[in-house]
Amino acid sequence: MRGILPAAITPLDDAGTFAPAVFERLLERLYGAGADGVYVCGTTGEGTLMSRGQRQAVVETTVACTPPDRTVIVHVGAPSLPEAIGLAAHAARAGAHAISSLPPTSSPFGFPDVFRYYQALAAASELPLLVYYFPEVSQSIATADQLESLCALPNVCGVKFTDFDLYRMASMGRPGRGVFSGRDEVLAAALLMGATGGIGTFYNLTPELFVGIYEAAAAGRWEDARAGQLRVNTLIRCVLRHPLFPAVKQILAWSGIDCGACLP
Repeated sequence: MRGILPAAITPLDDAGTFAPAVFERLLERLYGAGADGVYVCGTTGEGTLMSRGQRQAVVETTVACTPPDRTVIVHVGAPSLPEAIGLAAHAARAGAHAISSLPPTSSPFGFPDVFRYYQALAAASELPLLVYYFPEVSQSIATADQLESLCALPNVCGVKFTDFDLYRMASMGRPGRGVFSGRDEVLAAALLMGATGGIGTFYNLTPELFVGIYEAAAAGRWEDARAGQLRVNTLIRCVLRHPLFPAVKQILAWSGIDCGACLP
């Protein structure tokens, strides 16, 4: 559970249906740049907006196009726990390596609800579970102790940490636990503070830059890692002048991989 894993965009046709041929080209590009795996059907991949059948088709295509030495993590978050468990079971049958899920995000859910959700999902899954910490989306996980209690659940293999509080992120490090930085803007700093890798949206656009940051950090070449991060952040500032996911899809289209429009 380490390395550079793009949170893959899901290509769609004019009818809003998954376009596997285009996705295969995107995966070829990501793996060709040295990505260590992919994270599919998350927020970037519009997973929660797709039908169960469409999500399963994305997973099956991903596994079929992934080299044996790379990692496939499937986001299975859904409006109901039984739906998430069903998606996790399919991911295991398809040959994925791990699952992940955003916590329940509706306002009435507190931390006890989130704990029970992850506890049930981890227990029901044949695959290890990557907990998702994203306070901008769900504030139900409010303290470091709460996050640690989720990571300590049986069958939890780590955390996707999408926040700028790298002090808190560093406290999550344990032998055998994957800690993935989810903030593309601070990947180099997160690696310095002990992250085992990164999962992000902008990896779709310049995977080679993110791979370069990771490799430089692994070799202790921190000036090179910082230089790569500054290049990435120039791109991020430009893109964030516009709605994020439509802008990323437009840039991919300009680069020759037309992933269609975003789902409403």
